[in-house]
Amino acid sequence: MGVSSNGRLGFFLSFLVIIPSLEAYIAEYDDYWRERELQAKENIDKAYHPRPEEVTRHYNEHAARILMELNSTRRHLRGQKKSGPCEATNPIDKCWRCDPNWEKNRKRLADCVLGFARGTTGGKAGEFYVVTDCSDDVVDPKPGTLRHAVTQTRPLWITFAHSMVIKLKEELIITNNKTIDGRGVNVHIAYGAGLTIQFVSNIIIHNLHIHDMVKTHGGIIKDGENHLGLRTESDGDGISLFGATNVWLDHLSMYRCADGLIDAVQASTAITISNCHFTDHNDVLLFGASDSYGEDEKMQITVALNHFGKGLVERMPRCRFGFVHVVNNDYTHWVMYAIGGSSHPTIISQGNRYSASSQRTTLEVTKREISPPEVWKNWDWISEGDAFLNGAFFTPSGDPKATKKFGGDKMLPYMPGEKVPFLTMFAGALECNPGQPC
Repeated sequence: MGVSSNGRLGFFLSFLVIIPSLEAYIAEYDDYWRERELQAKENIDKAYHPRPEEVTRHYNEHAARILMELNSTRRHLRGQKKSGPCEATNPIDKCWRCDPNWEKNRKRLADCVLGFARGTTGGKAGEFYVVTDCSDDVVDPKPGTLRHAVTQTRPLWITFAHSMVIKLKEELIITNNKTIDGRGVNVHIAYGAGLTIQFVSNIIIHNLHIHDMVKTHGGIIKDGENHLGLRTESDGDGISLFGATNVWLDHLSMYRCADGLIDAVQASTAITISNCHFTDHNDVLLFGASDSYGEDEKMQITVALNHFGKGLVERMPRCRFGFVHVVNNDYTHWVMYAIGGSSHPTIISQGNRYSASSQRTTLEVTKREISPPEVWKNWDWISEGDAFLNGAFFTPSGDPKATKKFGGDKMLPYMPGEKVPFLTMFAGALECNPGQPC
């Protein structure tokens, strides 16, 4: 049962500092959250692919089908940044960006996701909800605010009436079947708390600037249409996924958060992170928070077509368990390492460009945490078609034919690493104008 009276509210707030977190920022683990967790576990089992190679193969086959079109587009765009009738330069963007009526056909975006989040539709089945107000009331959010939109029970495709900066007072807890679509305006979620996707499914977050997140104290927060929950202090992540399934994060510009930019934990799976631009941060992507949480074996994530840019240090990503397909990303800056892990994750790196950025930068792309070589030598970390610049190198391990074990003999062709600057040319939040291709 959630908090429902002012007296109870005051009691919980007065003792908040000494209440331990029972489950990922949830201070009062009531029937509402127990039901959400049970449903999330069912969703995880349904979303888990027993043959993850089929997903990576689908991505690569789809990319191959439009390679000829992209090569033609490349000739048109050579030497240009933003010109021409259509600026789509990769398989996901090609699905929707060339439509001059994208504003009227917003929900077409839901047909474009590739990788492990394939099939995610967000709020496609629901009506549009237009955010008109940048204010934030964490207990009783006003209609027209983002918090009011994401806590509704029904599916919603959420857009914005105009450009705005939203400073969240506490973490934004998103419910099932939502799309947050920032196209056509300039929306920054910044200088406050981050976005939480916890024990829910079917979420699309698209075309936002997310930055300068800070830790917040927690307290009573609206976390459902008819529920208030008690939360502990948040870490200051940009986006946190706990036990989430079918999540697509696309065309986000993210930087300078108090903790991670994106954290996915508690067996979150069926995730695609694509077309994002990451800069100015230490711990970028964390997949799995504990080496003892074996349920993360079900974690399956695609990291595709992103630009890991200036001012980054490590974790792009840092994995513990599961299967991670890292494909066609541009790594232009890291200080400690780009890809790391522990607890035997499977990492398939295909068609990425790794460019060591300076003499002070560690040239090795990979880092195995904690485990000695006699242990990690058996982990399947494979590099195929990657491009290495300025002395960068990837230390493979496991079965050198592992991609065949995971269906790699059928996953080709993927786009080689040399093409990555073109594929990721428009990573990050886009400037889209109605009536024109985006």
